[in-house]
Amino acid sequence: MHELENDEIEIDLKELFEVLKSKILVILATTVIFIAVSAGVTRFMITPMYSSTAQLYVISSTDLSQLTNLTMGTQLTQDYMEIVTTRGVVNKVIDNLGLDLDYEEMLDKITVENPTDTRIMEISVSDPDPEEAMEITQELAEVTADTVSSKMDVKAPTIIEDAYLADEPDSPSMLRNVAIGGLLGLILSAGVFIIQFIMNDTIRREDDIEKYLGINTLAKLPLASGEKKRTKKVRRVQ
Repeated sequence: MHELENDEIEIDLKELFEVLKSKILVILATTVIFIAVSAGVTRFMITPMYSSTAQLYVISSTDLSQLTNLTMGTQLTQDYMEIVTTRGVVNKVIDNLGLDLDYEEMLDKITVENPTDTRIMEISVSDPDPEEAMEITQELAEVTADTVSSKMDVKAPTIIEDAYLADEPDSPSMLRNVAIGGLLGLILSAGVFIIQFIMNDTIRREDDIEKYLGINTLAKLPLASGEKKRTKKVRRVQ
């Protein structure tokens, strides 16, 4: 019984493969259309975003001699990272540069990171204008350093890398979006034909009579000249 069921599954897969093979041009055309649409949307409808990053070294060599545990340096870096996004620092940057942004809008542009096992703080800003992204990043780094020095009564973090002007946008990724669009088109188009194949319960060939109805085919009559072929819909016997 199990062998018969396995044979039926193999036949179904072969038929499914033949259906997909016969529709390959339609599938490829749909895939190309999705790729073109994805490229067009990415190119003309999504605003490119540019990023700039500045790096600050939290603890100087003289400060290290005063620490009993180097892990305190990492903990101190985490404290400084919180200061970057405080209202006092962010609003001061907005005022210094004369930006038409509120605190929440500005906060959405800022990313603060601490590379693993380092006492380096990376401040990044994303903006549609690469020059503005650079200016905001640099000002944010300088205001942060001044705020840390004045509020925490410690030596200001050293800016070891100034903000830079980005040449290429970080997002959107044309290659990624095109790949996603092409894959989506391929899956959807193939899926439509697979569903049609599964839902199609018509008897199309003499093999289907034996397969679904369990009746042997004794003869096959050719169509008379000029007679159109008819396909009669018969429910498959489960």
